[in-house]
Amino acid sequence: MDGMVADGQYAGTASWRRGRRGAWRWGAAVWLALAVLGAGAARAGDFATLAGTDTKAGYLARLLINETPFPGERGYVSEEDTESAMRSVLYVLHSRIKDIPAGYKQEEIAAVRTGDILDLITARNQCEGFSRDAAGNRTMAPRVGERISYLMKIANSGKAPGRFARLINYAQSLATAYFATGPQGNDLFANLSVVGGVPVTGRAYSWMTGQDMYHPGGNFVRIPESQHGLLGGNRFFTLRKDPK
Repeated sequence: MDGMVADGQYAGTASWRRGRRGAWRWGAAVWLALAVLGAGAARAGDFATLAGTDTKAGYLARLLINETPFPGERGYVSEEDTESAMRSVLYVLHSRIKDIPAGYKQEEIAAVRTGDILDLITARNQCEGFSRDAAGNRTMAPRVGERISYLMKIANSGKAPGRFARLINYAQSLATAYFATGPQGNDLFANLSVVGGVPVTGRAYSWMTGQDMYHPGGNFVRIPESQHGLLGGNRFFTLRKDPK
């Protein structure tokens, strides 16, 4: 059976990046927002907050933000769509730990054997921009921090919280709750049984940029739009019920 990814592709690649290693790009609306929020803007409020990068919940929240689009970015549809993408990304990670289907090994799905969600995130070739250094400390690529800083600047400017603040706070609430009680909200793919005539395990076990050229290979099955498989510009994949 093939492993988690094919041809060295990252298993989680957000849609606003160009290709598997392309630099992130801002949409025109985001640049416009930054220009408007210049010297004449109202004093920033603390509308959006993130736990520290050294905390588990802070690190996970940044992963959820990194993998989903915000207003003005490629793949953005609505707040609800981005929130659904965040929840689905979290459920993919959770399922790789807690719901390994019969006939599969965790290492075949997640490229690592672990009970720690942060180990999944930092495993090699799993979540681009998130890794561990030689000492085993969690790290993030500079571009991840730069983008999040811009999003925070927008979120905390103006007179009242808007879409950016709500999305950042939503990501943090999901991450905080995860370490306290587990994933929140419905798993959209939990009850999948057939996709395109192929019997499947249910649940999603991978996500990639929502373009046809990206596929994790092996026994992964692309979930179509008719079954909510495209969220936040990301394509989600389940598994064949009977592994090849």
